Amino acid sequence: MKLILLGAPGAGKGTQAEIICKHCSIPAISTGNIIRAALKAQTEMGLRARDYIEKGLLVPDEVVIGIIQDRLSEDDCADGFILDGFPRTVPQAEALDKMGIEIDRVIDLEVPDEKIIERMSGRRVCAHCGASYHLLYKQPKTEGVCDNCGEQLVQRADDKAETVLERLKVYHAQTEPLIAFYRAKGKLHVVEGQDEIADTTALTLKALED
Repeated sequence: MKLILLGAPGAGKGTQAEIICKHCSIPAISTGNIIRAALKAQTEMGLRARDYIEKGLLVPDEVVIGIIQDRLSEDDCADGFILDGFPRTVPQAEALDKMGIEIDRVIDLEVPDEKIIERMSGRRVCAHCGASYHLLYKQPKTEGVCDNCGEQLVQRADDKAETVLERLKVYHAQTEPLIAFYRAKGKLHVVEGQDEIADTTALTLKALED
């Protein structure tokens, strides 16, 4: 199954992607994690993307599309995948079509802006492996330490309140049109984000079966 997860920054796409990944035995592909790895390694693409990310803006299409195309050509994507964070614009969605990639289903996680801000201010990520946690919803076993690799958890600059507000403005202006784009194709399934992750997961898995 080839899936896309839509939703504002902080809507819970990453968490649901991990769950679907295990449920369907397909890889979850997060462009955010790929780009952050490039930032840490200071690759040419990472350096190009850095200024955009620090300002809460979208990374240019030509950079993101190149990353995605390379990733989807790998062997583990042969039986399907979950795209988390791509496409973010209608031109990116059109580029995906031009690659000849037929998406089976698009899940749109809907969460109010005020709840997004609350969620993101509590988010922490591993500085080493990129694993994501939350002070309320997904706590690590040891405070401030990654369960996976034991490295320190940090708050990303783009999770701070002023940057979150800017990211939400960008999302509403540039990414929300994707909802209409995929609804017109008959592939959109809306999931209302719940306070409890398990409740959102139940609705998400149901949307995969409908």
